[in-house]
Amino acid sequence: MFFKEIDLKKDKINKGVALEKTTKTKGVKTQKQKKVKAKPIDKVNNKIKSKKSQRAVKNINKPVKVTSLKKDKNKLKIRFIGGVGEIGKNMTAIEYGKDMIIIDAGLTFPTDSMPGVDLVIPDVSFLVENQKKIRGMVITHGHEDHIGGLPYILKDIETPVFGTKLTLTLIENKLKEHRLKEVSLNCIRAGGTIKLGCFTIEFINVNHSIAGAVGLAITTPVGTIFHTGDFKIDFTPVNGQTIDLSRISEIGKKGVLLMMADSTNIEIGGSTISESVVKDTLSHVFSDNSTRRLIIATFASNVHRLQQILDLAVEYKRKVAFSGRSMINIAEAAAKIGELNIPDGLIIDIEKVKNFKDEQVLIVSTGTQGEPMSALTRMASGEFNKVTIGNNDTVVISASVIPGNEKMIYGVINNLYRLGAEVIYESLEPIHASGHACQDELKMIHSIVNPKFFIPVHGEYRHLKKHARLAQSLGMKESNILIADIGDTVELTSNTMKFGEKFQAGSRFVDGIGIDGADSFVLRDRRHLAEDGLVVVVVSVDEASLTLNSLEIIGKGLVFTDDMINEAKSCVVHALDKVDLRTIRDESELNGIIRRSVKNYIFKATKKNPMILPVVMVV
Repeated sequence: MFFKEIDLKKDKINKGVALEKTTKTKGVKTQKQKKVKAKPIDKVNNKIKSKKSQRAVKNINKPVKVTSLKKDKNKLKIRFIGGVGEIGKNMTAIEYGKDMIIIDAGLTFPTDSMPGVDLVIPDVSFLVENQKKIRGMVITHGHEDHIGGLPYILKDIETPVFGTKLTLTLIENKLKEHRLKEVSLNCIRAGGTIKLGCFTIEFINVNHSIAGAVGLAITTPVGTIFHTGDFKIDFTPVNGQTIDLSRISEIGKKGVLLMMADSTNIEIGGSTISESVVKDTLSHVFSDNSTRRLIIATFASNVHRLQQILDLAVEYKRKVAFSGRSMINIAEAAAKIGELNIPDGLIIDIEKVKNFKDEQVLIVSTGTQGEPMSALTRMASGEFNKVTIGNNDTVVISASVIPGNEKMIYGVINNLYRLGAEVIYESLEPIHASGHACQDELKMIHSIVNPKFFIPVHGEYRHLKKHARLAQSLGMKESNILIADIGDTVELTSNTMKFGEKFQAGSRFVDGIGIDGADSFVLRDRRHLAEDGLVVVVVSVDEASLTLNSLEIIGKGLVFTDDMINEAKSCVVHALDKVDLRTIRDESELNGIIRRSVKNYIFKATKKNPMILPVVMVV
């Protein structure tokens, strides 16, 4: 890790960084900032030297003034690249004149309709075409649905990245895996402010299921935009840092033109339980299972949950073994920057678990969503040779089921029970606290921000629709609310909000080391094979006489009896008898004749339309 601390006193910077020119820079720059009231001061130019770049830095305490449309011909444009009408893949661009900033760059995971796809990332064709406008990328927190697309997107776009310490640490690990060394990573503490082009962005501390989460107050030439990021309101967080409601209230009183807010838990009434409640439940689990081996699966990125688990392990005198690459990587990264306290001698290698008694061991694992290759899934299926599940195991799944993953996780739970383990999960105990605000918390944010316009984000269409209705129930006019979709542009002035032009957006598929578009022929072929199967027709033709020597038909992935194969062969022979092979211009024409003869018969016989692959050999 190569964090570089910037001494703000020495560089005469009171608050914020103004980037006029950005060049590739190795490492992460960390900014120590105090929260101060904005007041006009003289601009001061400072030079911060690094090995490979120099950057002009100036003071930006003076707030941006709202300009009238008469003076400013440009409208502010908000472009939704991902994260609306879907869960995950969060990415938004805000554009004004020649300046553009990007908020988040996430991914989502493939559905059953995407066979062989590893990850789904946003289509950033529009950003690539407008790269000269991009002044920076601002990241709200370090979850995969907000940072997972970065290693792929930064190969196409050159821009500085801004975020809090843990967020950038997780990003840095990803960039190392992808061998992206020269990316400008800039660390900003909650309460800090940066200036990117015409945009002034303030980072505001919020509570979420990962440390370092922030909301954004973005001052633009037409007014202030408040973006909540993923958040909840927790008055008793594990780290003692509550959401900065006082600062959010101050911003609301000054006037917020537009709010974009997290909609994930809009369907749940009341408020999200505090993370501290989970510790009470976990403590009971430890005491009730004092003679049994404990295995706890949780999200690797939930550092606060992980800290509570480690504290309980110390209290109940258990050694801890991490299982799963992401769990090990994040624990190491969080410990290095002081976000996770791991006492000396607490951690043991997973291979040494067998050397301890059951009551002396705690295994912390990945796999809360039943991911096929995760540690917990492999334990449940008996394919994890380092840990064997037995009758004296208690498995705790400290997470909620993400919509769409129900089948996988319940399959893992069933397999754990079959192996003799006891399983504790959310529907049985309050073993998980969501990181997203429920209805009462959303009402509070709407009330204190009191925006003129509102766009719900971070949710499927039903979530966005219900969030829009909640805003209406609080007195907002329906005409002041828009529900956006991917590829939509919203045009914003100080008095109006409306839809603008559409732009190219959507999904790209990560498949191994390759990336393909949403209209991928590869994916279409895989779907075709999965649904209808494959038929290979091997035809041998005599080179001298150009007559048929032999014919073989092989079917895969469909019911194809011997009688059907013989009938299909007859169809091919009959079709070839009708043509003079000497008049065939090329192999593709012959392939077409063979394909049509087999396709017509198979559809009549099976009502299936398999992929047909003719292979012609001239011997």
